[in-house]
Amino acid sequence: MNGTASALVWRGGSSFETVEVDLPQPGPGETLVRLTAATVCGSDRHTVSGRRPAPCPSVLGHEGVGTVVTTNGGRTVDGAAVVPGTRVVFGVTRTCGTCEPCRRGLTAKCTSVQKAGHESFDSDWPLSGTYASHILLRDGQAIVAVPESLQDGVAATAGCAVATVMAVLERAGELTGRRVLVNGLGMLGIVAVAAALQRGAAEVVAMDPNAERRSLARGLGATALAPATDRPGTVDVSLELSGAPAGVRSCIEALGIGGTAVLAGSVAPAGTIEVDPEWLVRGWRTLTGVHNYEPRHLQQAVDFLEDLGDGLPWTDILDGPIAADELAAEFLRDDVPRLRTVLIM
Repeated sequence: MNGTASALVWRGGSSFETVEVDLPQPGPGETLVRLTAATVCGSDRHTVSGRRPAPCPSVLGHEGVGTVVTTNGGRTVDGAAVVPGTRVVFGVTRTCGTCEPCRRGLTAKCTSVQKAGHESFDSDWPLSGTYASHILLRDGQAIVAVPESLQDGVAATAGCAVATVMAVLERAGELTGRRVLVNGLGMLGIVAVAAALQRGAAEVVAMDPNAERRSLARGLGATALAPATDRPGTVDVSLELSGAPAGVRSCIEALGIGGTAVLAGSVAPAGTIEVDPEWLVRGWRTLTGVHNYEPRHLQQAVDFLEDLGDGLPWTDILDGPIAADELAAEFLRDDVPRLRTVLIM
C-alpha cells in the first residue's frame, strides 16, 4: 500500500518523536484505520511518569476512533464484514481465540494477549497505538461501528473506560432498586455513576477526594461524599475504581448482607487488604475483580454512549483538542482539569 503514517513514538519520560512509517498492508483478518481522534487515558500518564512499566520505544494510546481505510477480512463484534469508510472504535486487546482462557470466554486473559498502545515500536506491530495518524487492527481485536451522532472525543472513550465499566457492571449483577457505591471518580467512575443510575439503582453514592469530580457526580444524580470526612453507609453493590487501598477497604467494609464488591482500579501493586473470611461467609458477600473487558462490552459501550451520551457533561469531561506537537507538554502538566484530553493528529 502506498503512503505513510505519522506516529508519535514514545522514547521514555516525556520524550516523543514524530516518525513517518510506510502504511502496512493488512494481513488476514486485519484492518487499517485512519484515526480521527484519540483520548489520553490516565494509564498512559502513569506510563510516562514511570509508575507503570511499558515497552519503549512504542506508540502509546489505546482509546481512539477512526475510519476504515482497508481491510483483509475484518469483522465487527456483531459479525458484520468491515467496510472501508466505516467509522469504528476498537478493543484494547488482541487475542488468539484458542487458548484455555479464550475458550472459557475470558479473552481478556488470553495467554498470548497483545494490547493496543502497549507493544514495542520495534515489534511486528509498530502501529499498535492511537497517538498516530493510523492504527493497524489485528485479527482477534474487537471492532464496533460508531454512529455519526457521537462526536469523536466521546466515541474514543468507548475503547477503554466505557467498555471496562460495562464489564464491571455485568460482574456486579442486577442493580435495579439497589444502593450502589462508586469509589474513584475518574473517567470510569463518572461513567459508572451514570450507567448505574440508568440501570435502575435506587441510589448511587459517589466518593472521591476531588471536589470538582464530586460535583460532576452530583450533577448526574449521585450522592457525593468526601472520603476524608464522610462514610457511605451500607450498600448492596460497591464499585472500586481508584486502586487506592483506602478506597478498596471502604468498598469492602460498606457491603451489606448479600452485597457484591467489584474491584477494577487495583491494576498496580498497592499492598494487601485484610478481609475477615467469617464476615464474608456469614454475610453471603461477594468480592470479585475485573481487568480489561470482552468484545461484547465494547458493543455495549457504544450503545450506552448512543443512548445516554448526551446526558454526560462532556464539556467538563473532555479537554482539548491538542495537536501532535502538544502531546509531550500534556504529559508534563501538573494540573489536569478534565478527565480526558483529546488528541488530533
